[in-house]
Amino acid sequence: MVAAAGASQQGPASKHMAGRAEGVSQNLTGVWSGRYFYPRELPPVSFVATLIETATSLTGMTHEPAATSTARYASLQGQREGNAVSFTKTYDKAQLKAHPIHYSGIINGDATEIKGTWRIPGYWSGNFLMIRSPGKVAAVTRKVAERV
Repeated sequence: MVAAAGASQQGPASKHMAGRAEGVSQNLTGVWSGRYFYPRELPPVSFVATLIETATSLTGMTHEPAATSTARYASLQGQREGNAVSFTKTYDKAQLKAHPIHYSGIINGDATEIKGTWRIPGYWSGNFLMIRSPGKVAAVTRKVAERV
């Protein structure tokens, strides 16, 4: 197929890059403060997440208070496409690993907030909000660079 003079033809890769240029182009690597909400009258839960973005891949860790005195820790694995993120949170404790939690969210224009929904298929779902902690991006980036 030949494109007419002056017309542009975009494949999947160029559409992805165009979406990134028009939307959010900042790397998500950094420390994020978050809160997830239950669908009923249960109180929201605060958490801290450290995200590492490499190309379209997202990895990281979270920690949050637990009903007992020990904190809960979890690992994150996911991806980013333009201003959309999706990741799975898996808790470190054996009894919690059986129920991975799926998150889907949208990044705001200056990449300082991620808002979306979480779900445990067949059990629970709710909303979440993550806000990037200012000034900690450089420190996390530096630590990641030092590990390489």
